[in-house]
Amino acid sequence: MNPSKAVVLISGGLDSATTLAMAREQGFACYAMSFDYGQRHRVELQAAAEISRRLGVVEHKLIRIDLGNMGGSALTDLNIAVPETPTEAIPVTYVPARNTLFLAFALGWAEVLGAQDIFIGVNAVDYSGYPDCRPAFIESFEHLANLATRAGIEGRRCHIQAPLMHLSKAEIIREGIRLGVDYSCTISCYQADKTGRACGVCETCRFRRQGFLEAGVSDPTVYY
Repeated sequence: MNPSKAVVLISGGLDSATTLAMAREQGFACYAMSFDYGQRHRVELQAAAEISRRLGVVEHKLIRIDLGNMGGSALTDLNIAVPETPTEAIPVTYVPARNTLFLAFALGWAEVLGAQDIFIGVNAVDYSGYPDCRPAFIESFEHLANLATRAGIEGRRCHIQAPLMHLSKAEIIREGIRLGVDYSCTISCYQADKTGRACGVCETCRFRRQGFLEAGVSDPTVYY
């Protein structure tokens, strides 16, 4: 029998790589989608392509959208510094509407492919400051998806899968190791250089480093 299809959002980071491996383990034929959205750390897209190749996706699609025109985020506006210390407020690395747009594109491709599952590596434990990484957002988007598509109206319901939602970074890493993910190929840093070396001090670098420490796994990240 032909396996069910799934669209998996791939950024090139640790979380999305683990999510792809989890989708593959569930038996899905995986179609990866990445975005060049004007992010300062575009080098992550090279990692996304390599992860997709290694984990055997059927197709890897790169979508170009320019969120830099809107600004409002340290990831798309070079005039806003990436914070290097923790903050209790929603950080300036939050990109307005990013996950909403990403899921909308994934939904369109899923309907074309006849896929009923979309995987996204959002996490509410480490990224609770991001409003579009919460369970309520994922549940609401799934509801929207089934109202706004022909597939949903005809009874082919779309499921938004967020398997990392309630896992700690250490738990994510252990799961990825079990599934054979090579984390040396992933890039999480918000200000990685052109070769993919990480800064070690931004938000994602801190979470990543602490995750490997708590998981008892050697950190393969190259820092500059």
